[in-house]
Amino acid sequence: MQHYWFGDVEGGACTPAQGDLGALSDRLDTLRITMESFIPLSWEDAVACGVCADRRDYLDRLRALCIRRAETEISAYYQQSDIELLQMVRMLDEMDTVINLLTERATEWYIVRNPGFSRKYRAIGAKKMLSIIKKDRASPLGSLAGEIERLASERTRLMREVSTRADAVAPNCSALVGGLVAARLISRAGGLAQLARLPASTIQVLGAENALFTHLRSGTPSPKHGIIFQHRRVHNAPRSTRGRVARVLAAKLGIAARIDYFRGEMSPEFLEKAQRRIDDVAGIA
Repeated sequence: MQHYWFGDVEGGACTPAQGDLGALSDRLDTLRITMESFIPLSWEDAVACGVCADRRDYLDRLRALCIRRAETEISAYYQQSDIELLQMVRMLDEMDTVINLLTERATEWYIVRNPGFSRKYRAIGAKKMLSIIKKDRASPLGSLAGEIERLASERTRLMREVSTRADAVAPNCSALVGGLVAARLISRAGGLAQLARLPASTIQVLGAENALFTHLRSGTPSPKHGIIFQHRRVHNAPRSTRGRVARVLAAKLGIAARIDYFRGEMSPEFLEKAQRRIDDVAGIA
């Protein structure tokens, strides 16, 4: 018996499939056939089965079915728990870029109005610089600095939301490296499923792609870490052992990502052993 989307064919007789487009789409998900026994179908088979009137009708029905399946796949994709997290991290990165650019531009504008300030502004942090600029009430610059400050406050609030969301989506990864770092790793990998499939060596250098390509192209030293450098165990480690700490942390992150993706719950036993191993490599008693 040959099974097609429109029905079942056996011995020259055809039994049409019942149901609407949704039922036909679900039917396609259940069809399993080997290439040795597969017989290519033609639109004449569907006409003989009574599913459609002619070739045009067959193509119209097939097109409607394909659109329905595409809509179902897209809907299922956006219902994944980590999709919103990816968008939140990308928004956070864009806000960082915008805030830095606007602060730099406001500083240059302020120096034009106050040339004597140019020698010392580079030693001042961005937050304090905005507070100084806000005092300039004689031009629109003061109110613009206030808007930049409010945008920075929203960025801080979004950062907390990202960390909270990462704790729910990837509890084990978040417990190992913190919610924000875990969220950035998931975003750079393209999703939790993609992160769970990556080898530890790739997780270790996620975020350091430019340095890795430079190493491959010109033979410069290979990068030892990427985003995971933000974890305290890595950036606080002595330079001589930093690469080893990053390697062990990446290996544990790979396991944590798989637990998060396939189980979706925290594993205290794994986290205890992983943290002990990371501390041992980092030389922490």
